[in-house]
Amino acid sequence: MQSRTLCFNGTLFRKNLSRFWPLWGLASFVGALFPLALFLQLVREHTRVDALEMTGAYYAAVSWAVPALSLCYAVLCAMTVWSYLYNARSVSLMHTLPIRRRGIFFTNFLSGMAMMLIPYAVTGALCVLVSLYAHAFDPVGLGITILAVVGESFFYFASATFVAFVTGNIFALPALYFLLHFLAVLADFLVSSFAQGFLFGFNSSYTGVVEFLSPTVYLTGHLRVDVEYVETMTASGYADRATASVTLENGWLIAAYALVGVVLTILAYGAYRRRHSESAGDVMAVRWLRPVFRWGITVLAGTLGGLVLYELFWRSFQYRPTYEALPMAVCLAVAGIIGYYAASMLLAKSLRVFRGSWKSLLAVVVLAAAFCAALHFDALGIESRIPTLDQVKQVELRVQGNTYTLYPGQDDALIEQVRTLHQAITADEAYIREMSEGPWPEGAEDVSYGNPLRLTYTLRTGAVVERFYDLTITRDRLAQSDTYDALLDALVRNETMKQKRLHQGDDGYTPDGGSIYVERRGEGYDLGSREAQAILNAVAQDAAVGTWGDADWFGSNDGSDYALNLDLSFTRQEKNSTYNDWITITVRPSMTYTTACLLKLGLVTEEDLVTRAQLYPSQYYKEYEETEEAVLPDTAQVIYPEEHTVEALPSGEPTATAAVTGLVVLNA
Repeated sequence: MQSRTLCFNGTLFRKNLSRFWPLWGLASFVGALFPLALFLQLVREHTRVDALEMTGAYYAAVSWAVPALSLCYAVLCAMTVWSYLYNARSVSLMHTLPIRRRGIFFTNFLSGMAMMLIPYAVTGALCVLVSLYAHAFDPVGLGITILAVVGESFFYFASATFVAFVTGNIFALPALYFLLHFLAVLADFLVSSFAQGFLFGFNSSYTGVVEFLSPTVYLTGHLRVDVEYVETMTASGYADRATASVTLENGWLIAAYALVGVVLTILAYGAYRRRHSESAGDVMAVRWLRPVFRWGITVLAGTLGGLVLYELFWRSFQYRPTYEALPMAVCLAVAGIIGYYAASMLLAKSLRVFRGSWKSLLAVVVLAAAFCAALHFDALGIESRIPTLDQVKQVELRVQGNTYTLYPGQDDALIEQVRTLHQAITADEAYIREMSEGPWPEGAEDVSYGNPLRLTYTLRTGAVVERFYDLTITRDRLAQSDTYDALLDALVRNETMKQKRLHQGDDGYTPDGGSIYVERRGEGYDLGSREAQAILNAVAQDAAVGTWGDADWFGSNDGSDYALNLDLSFTRQEKNSTYNDWITITVRPSMTYTTACLLKLGLVTEEDLVTRAQLYPSQYYKEYEETEEAVLPDTAQVIYPEEHTVEALPSGEPTATAAVTGLVVLNA
């Protein structure tokens, strides 16, 4: 009778499950607590759950709970089923059994996957029973959830299995596993930290460009539950909101990572076929990966440890906003050398690794110096990179606490002004660095320090170029048309930019509320969307007549504005994402449209319209107090425009509608 070669051994499979039952048994017990707690709550409160709400809860667990739990649980399962690989006697005994390596591999792999899925199966079965009890069973949502859980579990266990065959030490397995899963995020943080310290205008500590290489971070950040609601009016006149649909956005990512898991499984099997039994106990079981491990640890220790050494032994005594190349290179070299010898000792399992290593130490020093020199001299031209008009999809400018959004085809002239301003700023790098680092002279009335400017170019390719500058503006440079001071001032004073500041136009932002605080009474109110729209229209009218919107770079805080704190908030929907913005409106006596709108909305009274100097006379100069009555009009005698009308909301509360022709009118 011809013998057959099997890829699965039932005896070994059952032995693994029975031997390691405390692991999957404890995990199943913990997982069962959640549906049981939900069941007790439903019984106690005698409530029912909508089927789509239950599906939303499933999807929420898939999007953030399952990736985090599987990340930790998978490495435990891998450490149990592959534990024999890390002891020379155990691996020799396993390989003497009448089972080929292929059979051992697939049997152990299926054993690990079974231990991964049993807790989820127990928890899921109880959730189905609870949903049936609550009349909230949704077969489609349940099917998608099962596929998602299986896909995520398979990927994490496959990645843990791959690491298990790369290393030969059971303690190195979890360390290397978690390092590889978060290496992309850590590398992004390190590179961004160095770029932020060296490159002019670079101010991001994390870019997320390679975040997809850290699956847990990427899945929890991109898997979203999209819930749509429908509102109906009840007999009592109240609006009742019910769930219309629930969707797991970006669910294809789970399938993509599952395919990556297939590749990792194949690589792990290939490594097992060529794995030497003598590699048990080695940190790296694959010989050609040992130099990668040694130099990877060297680079990681050099960059991370170099930052720590620089902050401790240099920056704390010689503080500067930017990094200095020579001290940083020394710190990187010292930390890199320590990392090199640590990795060498782990690989050799010995402390005698110093002889003949001078060439490697020289290479570490050269790499540290080259890295710092490349950043210091901006070898890649990052500082001077300014996208062209045909490259950008959107340009966002934030200055003086206000956001301006510009689009090609609509705002080409303004985008070119932004690019010209950006070029002027990069040309004045030395001057801006010098002024920002100080020391600042006291009592300089013609100099404005600390004016933050953020430029964000969203490219057509999806990439984002973001720069941040802390600018100093002087009256002398404002008079020179080619300086960044004058260019920025001209850009902000542009009438179109004033409308952009109020999000008037096609940028997609709509007012959704805000707040006002009346200092005279010490009372504040939240604004509704219609109130915010009415106030926004009034401010736009004041901007049209020149009483609002001009930049005040040298504001002396002389108390001539009203003692009101007024903020308007905005939202914008774009591709299932919500963006928020807000503006702070400084209300002055000259802004007659805005003050009239606030009065007619009932948010303030005429007694509330006092300036800060009138409300807090002791905080302002005596000379100003003596001329206050002559300069400012009596608040009770301010004449407001007649164009404001009052309409009634359905609830009976008044709202103001701007009716001045030629400007945006609120559609009641």
